[in-house]
Amino acid sequence: MSGRLEGRVALVTGSTAGCGAAIARRFAAEGAKVVVTGRNEARGRAIAAEIGAAGGIATFLRADISDEAQVDALVAGTVAAFGGLDILVNNASPTELQRGSERVDAPVTRLATADMDSLWRGALYGYFWMCRYGISAMIESGRGGSVVNISSTVSVAGVEGADAYTAAKGAINATTRSMAVEYAPHGIRVNAILLGLIITSDVAERLIADEQAGPLLRVRHLTRFGRPEDIAGPALFLASDEAAFITGSELRADGGTTINARFPADRMHARTKA
Repeated sequence: MSGRLEGRVALVTGSTAGCGAAIARRFAAEGAKVVVTGRNEARGRAIAAEIGAAGGIATFLRADISDEAQVDALVAGTVAAFGGLDILVNNASPTELQRGSERVDAPVTRLATADMDSLWRGALYGYFWMCRYGISAMIESGRGGSVVNISSTVSVAGVEGADAYTAAKGAINATTRSMAVEYAPHGIRVNAILLGLIITSDVAERLIADEQAGPLLRVRHLTRFGRPEDIAGPALFLASDEAAFITGSELRADGGTTINARFPADRMHARTKA
């Protein structure tokens, strides 16, 4: 690796698995001191240990970002451990409430206010709190910084049954722009990555295997299905000095799905005949 983040301190939320873990590994390999964080302590400590064994520098700090006090303590702990904060990656999201056994998201006509609030605490409020305390730490250090917000293509393309999650990601896109303007005088850049389908869960595997959804997903992807490492690269670029001229941007890492209107050939034939 080329040391593109040498001397930087990076905090990556939701980095005990999936895209967050891939980002933490890549940042450490490029010279950053990395704080791994999430709710699963065993996985988090294992990721930090793995980074250390590979020659990087990392520590694990447990935090649930749906609790503001824990977010405050997380940022304070990062500064105490490594002397500051230069890079904040807002990756954490309550996936179990979006698509797991505890799923609460739904169309707006069936979306209970309590369920909407529970999802937003992690997907939206937690993001705001991370920015509040993380950006404040960057300002206090006086050395600028980079915020990378992990958003989703559902924020720019409609999806059924996910109105609360869609609203949260749309808000992340909008505030990426407003924060980029607000904190530019402090040398802080704020950008977003809009994720498409990334293979990190059993749910994604089942979608790909589904007889109806699988072919549609394959033809929509102009490249291939995404992997966590496909997000680590763009995150590294936006966090590094190579992106010094870029702020307020929305980078789509989705295999081309949001620009592709093609249908599988058999479905297109059926639509034409109809």
